[in-house]
Amino acid sequence: MLKPINTMKEVAKRAGVSVSTVSRVLANKDYIKANTRKKVEEAAKELNYRPNVMAKGLKLGRSNAIAIMIPSIDNLIFPEIVRGVEDVARSKNYVVTLCNTDEDVDKEKVYMKKLSNMGVDGMVVATMRADSHHITELYIDNFPVVLTSRHFDNTIDAIIIDNYRAAYDAVKYLISRGYKNIAIALGNKELPLYANRYAGYKDALLEANLTFNQEYVMEEINNTDSFYPLCTNLLKKHREIDCIFATNDIRAITCMRAIKDLGLNIPSDIGVMGFDDIKISALVEPPLTTTNQKLYEIGAKAARRLIEQIIYQKENGELLSPEIKILDTNLIIRKSTK
Repeated sequence: MLKPINTMKEVAKRAGVSVSTVSRVLANKDYIKANTRKKVEEAAKELNYRPNVMAKGLKLGRSNAIAIMIPSIDNLIFPEIVRGVEDVARSKNYVVTLCNTDEDVDKEKVYMKKLSNMGVDGMVVATMRADSHHITELYIDNFPVVLTSRHFDNTIDAIIIDNYRAAYDAVKYLISRGYKNIAIALGNKELPLYANRYAGYKDALLEANLTFNQEYVMEEINNTDSFYPLCTNLLKKHREIDCIFATNDIRAITCMRAIKDLGLNIPSDIGVMGFDDIKISALVEPPLTTTNQKLYEIGAKAARRLIEQIIYQKENGELLSPEIKILDTNLIIRKSTK
């Protein structure tokens, strides 16, 4: 649950002025009438409103620069997302700063301080968590932010997919191909995208009257490499497993290596399905059946929405109402499933 906080809009409403007027008063502009300034300052005091220092620093710049904050460029979904952001930004005369956070909140905050000094105009954020209050407060304080990959509610602009439906459709396809004992290679369930993919997997099984077996659930321990021993041990214990649904392509490819090292054949002995359709998924042997989530388009749409918000905020002193855009996915059928 995101932390509630008094906003600039609430101060404007209390003072009976526009948000842009509140912004100018708090920025200490000298062309504000004395009585207007007094109303705004009193409203801010009554509401205990404190402007976000980071947002204030970021807004000082008009650099035609934006940032994209991602967990790690080593995660192969992000190069395509970043390219989508960069191509659109360049076409609109913006430059892009890339920030790898390694899922480290302290590192994320350090980046934000540096971005404040640079005066970037907005951020695309792919690192959002339920407790990312430093990001939430930026948006609440009228700093343009667009989320990708992760979102928790409808209060911040986001470009996402329906992870539940995509996973449900993927597992339903596997069942249609005759698979009955389907294991799952699962990411961190604290992140809604993996929790939703997990729910889609379970519901597809239950709808087909297939038993959900908790022992078929492989959960990441430290990193993706942990799926090699997890998969090896699972398949030694449960020889009846005939397919693995992985919640991203790298987990799927790691499981494929474990399957081959056990002397099993893909897909005649066991099928494998991934999720994401990163470029390498078409190059492994056999080529990986997966779900395409239009990664480049996610980045491009995020950049367009961010620039739209930047322009609107500059002209009106506030942001447009947030929009959650859900993009379609589609199955890519290759040779890792029968």
